Amino acid sequence: MNLQKQQRLVIDALEDAKAQDIKVFNTTGLTSLFDRVIIASGTSNRQTRAIAGHVAEQAKKQGLEIVAYEGEDTGEWLLIDLGDIVVHCMQPAIRAYYNLEEIWGAKPVRVRLLSTGPAQAGASGGFDEDE
Repeated sequence: MNLQKQQRLVIDALEDAKAQDIKVFNTTGLTSLFDRVIIASGTSNRQTRAIAGHVAEQAKKQGLEIVAYEGEDTGEWLLIDLGDIVVHCMQPAIRAYYNLEEIWGAKPVRVRLLSTGPAQAGASGGFDEDE
C-alpha cells in the first residue's frame, strides 16, 4: 500500500474514533526512519486508548504491520508505529507539554479531513496530499 493510501487509512480511522486536532507532518527530509508523523488528541485516557486501538485495528485489516504499539497502560499518550507512519494519540495537556508539532515542523501537511470539509490550512512547502 502506498504512503498516501496508508495516510488516508490512518486519518479515516482517527476521524471514525472522534479524534480531535489531527495534524499530519511530512518528515521525509527530517529523518529516514519514517515519512509521516500524525498527531491527534483524545479527551480522556479511555478515548485515547479507543482512538489508538481503532487505528491499529484498521491498519491490521488492511495488512499493515504494527511495528510498535506503546502507552496503553496510562492512556495519556499512545504511539502506533506503522513503519512509514508514526501515529501519536495524546491527551491535550500531554500534547501541549511535549509540543511534537515544533519538533516535526511548524506547518502540517495539507490533508482533507471529514470534520473540516475543505483542506486543512497550512501546507508544508507546498506539499499537498489531497487527491
